Amino acid sequence: MPDATRPADTDVLPGPRRPRPPRVVHFEISLRTIGLVLATMAAVWLFIRLWTVVLMVIFALVLVGTLNPLVGALERRGLRRGWAVLLILLGSLIVTSLLALLTLPPLFDQLLELLEAAPAKRDLLIEWLLQRPLTAPLAELVRDSGSGEAFTALGSSLLDYSSQGALVIGYAATSVMLAFYILADIQRARGSIYTIMPRRYHVRLARILIELEIIVGGYVRGQLITSAAIALFTLGLLSICQVPNALPLAVFAGLTDVIPFVGGLLATAPAVLGAMSVSTTVALIVLATMIMYQEFESRILVPRIYGRVLRLSAATVILALLIGGTLLGILGAFLALPLAAGLMMVLRELRVEMPGDDRHDLDLHARDAQDERTYQQLSAGARPQEAAEIAADMARASREVAALETAIDPKATTKSGPARTV
Repeated sequence: MPDATRPADTDVLPGPRRPRPPRVVHFEISLRTIGLVLATMAAVWLFIRLWTVVLMVIFALVLVGTLNPLVGALERRGLRRGWAVLLILLGSLIVTSLLALLTLPPLFDQLLELLEAAPAKRDLLIEWLLQRPLTAPLAELVRDSGSGEAFTALGSSLLDYSSQGALVIGYAATSVMLAFYILADIQRARGSIYTIMPRRYHVRLARILIELEIIVGGYVRGQLITSAAIALFTLGLLSICQVPNALPLAVFAGLTDVIPFVGGLLATAPAVLGAMSVSTTVALIVLATMIMYQEFESRILVPRIYGRVLRLSAATVILALLIGGTLLGILGAFLALPLAAGLMMVLRELRVEMPGDDRHDLDLHARDAQDERTYQQLSAGARPQEAAEIAADMARASREVAALETAIDPKATTKSGPARTV
């Protein structure tokens, strides 16, 4: 029965609606989120302020990954680790000193001779252009180009760059000494990393460290092979053409070959300038031959040497080199490929799912969980250094199983992705 004291709905007269109260949205941010944001900002600020130190540490770690297998080989032959590291250090110093003595003085002398002879060469070029009606206008361009002042400015710029070169050499020497300190007591350094990492990630960390050593060591050893190849080729070419200072020019070509993209130009320019002292024809022959060798190296030699170690596509290689060279110059271009390959490997080992990849390999996750349980049992109560050894042994055993499965079935995939032989 309807309420008599309340008017019927049909008797309610229409009127203006009352405005609704504003809706209040509450955002609650936890202290943990605030802490993560502040920590990220602090890390970015520290990286910007200490990027030189970060680069030195990265370069030192690259040296560690390159030389650690050699130190291990000497240890297996009965030599103590300290003596093995000292032997490698002395050998590296001797080789570096010999290369510097063979290369730098003749190159500086040749550059000074070029700068001193530049005005006379410029006058001869102007006279040669004036003798022909078609090239006479070019003579005026050469005369008005200010090339004489440019060579003078180049000489003064070399003096300015020499101080920067000394600073770079100081940074490189510091990185080398840091690398050898880490090599001398690598167990403690490895234990420090395992101390700050939760134990459930130790097995994956061991796999990552082993793969990083393979990637970095393989890249540097491959770079040594390509550098030695271009040095021997340049030495043979310049010796056949009877170009003076063939040995230092060949050593310089090998040293500059480590720089992607511009390394070939840096190796070719001094060789061509040295060949010009013989004749223009010889200089053209040297130029054409060096270009042909660089095409052979980039298209045939480099893919065969780096393809199985880095496992990067051509587009990824070019993009990594452009980013590294733009951000950090020559050093960035040198470190771009191992860093890119290492990043891809870390993402793969951590089972990070890419947005465009919807595959879910349950077997891999099950094997990871089983390995973590086994490691927890084996490393219970162990010190960080002992736990690091246990995790490393498990990672090496996993690689051996992967290699065996690949030998039986090349299409087999293991917990670390497609098995491969390095």
